[in-house]
Amino acid sequence: MEDVLDVYQRPYDPKRPVVCLDEASKELHDTPRGSLALEPGKPIREDYEYERHGVANLFLAIEPLQGRRTVRITERRTKRDFAEELRLLADEDYPDADVIVLVTDNLNTHGPGALYETFEPEEAHRLAARFEWHYTPEHGSWLNIAECELSVLAAQCLAQRIPDKETLTRAVTAWEDRRNKAGAKVVWQFTTADARIKLRRLYPVIKEQNLT
Repeated sequence: MEDVLDVYQRPYDPKRPVVCLDEASKELHDTPRGSLALEPGKPIREDYEYERHGVANLFLAIEPLQGRRTVRITERRTKRDFAEELRLLADEDYPDADVIVLVTDNLNTHGPGALYETFEPEEAHRLAARFEWHYTPEHGSWLNIAECELSVLAAQCLAQRIPDKETLTRAVTAWEDRRNKAGAKVVWQFTTADARIKLRRLYPVIKEQNLT
């Protein structure tokens, strides 16, 4: 926990950007009976019946100090999908960074091993070296700022029926553009000192031994 909290206290460094990464699922539902459009004082009205069209995965990466986030949609959330997301972060989103300081949870797909299962050894080694890895502790995924941003995405964009991947992509891209243009940064205020006070029950108690 303290490792992640210390990372969040680092000053901004464009050569070593702090990037938080997480993923979430969105069930795709269509409304076969249609809906009634918006009217003054009335929301969209939909029939309770819906059709399932599978599930999509959303990778969200956010650089909290810059207010920059990127959302990519995939069909699955396997190690190969995670590895490809890391490649895009390294080569397309942050090509000029010396090292990307990556914060993610400790899911079994999240690690350098995913790179070696996806790419040739030389390429996997190259990509792994582009990241400085930091993991949230077990049952502590709330420490990942990307999870907080996914909650914003869910409330502002995903709280509606979305029938297919194409519609989801358009909606999420529009949300991403609005958030980035607004420069919505994340000011993380919970520090290591706060943790030692508020979460002191999680720290071991060292009792002095009487050696006399």
